[in-house]
Amino acid sequence: MIKEEFTCTCNGMTICGLVFRPEGENLPIAIISHGFMANYRTTQGYAKWFAERGYLAFCFDFNGGGLMCKSDKDTTKMTVYTEAEDLQAVLDYAKARPEADASSITLMGCSQGGVVSALVAAKLQDEIRNLILFYPALCIPDDARAGKMMFAKFDPENIPETFWCGPMKLGRGYAASVLKTDIIEEISAYEGKVLIVHGTGDRIVSYYYSEKAQATYPNAALKLIPEGSHGFSKKDDRTALGYVEEFLVD
Repeated sequence: MIKEEFTCTCNGMTICGLVFRPEGENLPIAIISHGFMANYRTTQGYAKWFAERGYLAFCFDFNGGGLMCKSDKDTTKMTVYTEAEDLQAVLDYAKARPEADASSITLMGCSQGGVVSALVAAKLQDEIRNLILFYPALCIPDDARAGKMMFAKFDPENIPETFWCGPMKLGRGYAASVLKTDIIEEISAYEGKVLIVHGTGDRIVSYYYSEKAQATYPNAALKLIPEGSHGFSKKDDRTALGYVEEFLVD
């Protein structure tokens, strides 16, 4: 397996990440997106997993997506929609790679990265062959309307220009951009294959949201992991990747 660093740009900002790939040409593409306050280190294991199965696999840091990211770091400008633009920039870079099969693209995302991957799939439609969502944070708009997003609390009728979510400083746009969003309806425009894996013990994002998404998508499977948390244990991760392997073969 070959491991390389890569960079690309989005709206004048630099995105940094890693590529994992086997030798060869016409490799299907897999792009894995990390969650809120995380970074590519949390998803590089998935990229390696895809590369071991013949994929040209990418993991990367969203601009402003976390405290320990290598990409540009202004967290006050980050929203799920700026992250969707970042993901599209990585996808454009991936498709231009000489060893890539641009006709075979899998998007995978964890938590907020799952929301972002779903938004991009809905926009690009049949350009995306497979969509894989691990505990997708489809609660984000409801949380914004309630004025309680993770560790942050605010008045949704008067969102401050900046606010703290634990150690991470966010901008008004993070909440304001989703206040009027029906995220389930927005992502359900994607008609391709979808796999959703969610733990029933998730205390951050209820699996109710994944059940609702599965019922709304035209072609989706939902796998529930009993007592699984938000961010799978090693055991649950092996189970989840087993579901992914079955999904990719079908």
